[in-house]
Amino acid sequence: MARATKPSGRKRPSFDTQLGRKSGYRESRQRLLVVCGAKVTESNYLNGLRSSARNPAVSVKIVEHPKSPSQVVEHAEFLRDRAGGEYDETWCVLDVDEFPNLDQTVIEARRKNIEVAFSNPCFEVWLLLHFMEYRRSANSFKELLPFLEKCFPAGYGKTDQNFSLYGPNWRLAATRAKELAEWGEEHKVNPSTGMWKLALAIGGSEPSGGK
Repeated sequence: MARATKPSGRKRPSFDTQLGRKSGYRESRQRLLVVCGAKVTESNYLNGLRSSARNPAVSVKIVEHPKSPSQVVEHAEFLRDRAGGEYDETWCVLDVDEFPNLDQTVIEARRKNIEVAFSNPCFEVWLLLHFMEYRRSANSFKELLPFLEKCFPAGYGKTDQNFSLYGPNWRLAATRAKELAEWGEEHKVNPSTGMWKLALAIGGSEPSGGK
């Protein structure tokens, strides 16, 4: 007599995957937790990417936690551990800005098995790469703003992001971003952004021409 299979005890994701489940469909999605270290801009973009890509291989939970990089990493660890194995990967989306001790933040994130997508100096570097090859060092968002305004005829606003403006070019942005810095070293290289790797994890497409 065949031996009955015991339940695995694996928790079913509690968040909306935005995809209908077909009869007999076996759950095999990669489940991502993404914690953003700023309000609105990053989460709006990521929600737009998720909806646009509609990648059946992943499900994504996006959380805002506008604190210092080390605090964001701690919060991501807390949410992941509280979920009890619900997530396969945990990510933090962080700006370098003028935060100190980023080397230590990176070390702590790696020790906790948390991926970090740093943008140096800020997330807007990633947005610019959707429209142009950008390689000029910048100390702040204000130094990037003139370039952003050239890309947006109606003006650039952090709180009124429309992913349709970026959607056609996110793979191109990923290719450009990969050329700026080695993965995991973005906090040391200005300008650079590790958003390309997270974008690929969500969108599921490898950009052409990258390293």
